Amino acid sequence: MGRNLLVVMTAVYRPRPSVVRRDSGLYGYERALARRGFTPIAGVDEAGRGACAGPLVVAAVVLGRDIDGLTDSKLLTEAVRESMYERIVAVARAVSIVVIPPGEIDSRGLHKCNIAGMRRAVAGLEIDPGYVLIDGFPVPGLAVPSLAVWKGDQVAACVAAASIVAKVTRDRMMHALHDVHPEYGFNEHKGYVTPGHRRALGVHGPTRHHRFSFVTVARVTRGARIRDASPWSRQDGDMRENEVRAGVV
Repeated sequence: MGRNLLVVMTAVYRPRPSVVRRDSGLYGYERALARRGFTPIAGVDEAGRGACAGPLVVAAVVLGRDIDGLTDSKLLTEAVRESMYERIVAVARAVSIVVIPPGEIDSRGLHKCNIAGMRRAVAGLEIDPGYVLIDGFPVPGLAVPSLAVWKGDQVAACVAAASIVAKVTRDRMMHALHDVHPEYGFNEHKGYVTPGHRRALGVHGPTRHHRFSFVTVARVTRGARIRDASPWSRQDGDMRENEVRAGVV
């Protein structure tokens, strides 16, 4: 089956597939699933997977109604994302956010953290979904049926909503980190690898919010003094793992 089609299995013992074209509109997936009784439908996506600094943020969203202008967070400006975030939180039936700090990513591995974060985000929803659409890759261990959707944040509304919630939550955290470590430019690159970020690492060394298992950070870590100021914990300077409701961070 090619990437242009979605097959929804409608029964356990005598499945009858319902085929949905990827060009059927942003709400085509949800409507096809709803017609087969798979409701409510949750979308899951993450932000910060490719960054070498800052947390990995995973969001799960169950939309309450259609939202005009909804699309992949990466296709929106920061100002529009902020506006869409507020609209999503206002109308969504449920939103769950999981924040995984760099230290856990280093110790457990990025993909394991990503999968675990998605499971926890779904489990943290205030309502139990009947189906889960996930951006990119399958997540084993969910209690309900699910489907990994290629570029799901561009073709499924609930996944697009999750991408915006995850992205805005993480960007706000990186802006807070910039206030403590302005020399790295976290407010601009959000922890991703850029020439400026590389130069800052070379001059100042890594912070405790960098991912030491990533090659860009590992190259400058040996013998470097770790800068440990943090905007999230006044007790020990460590960014703890958080599971937060939308709007808290």
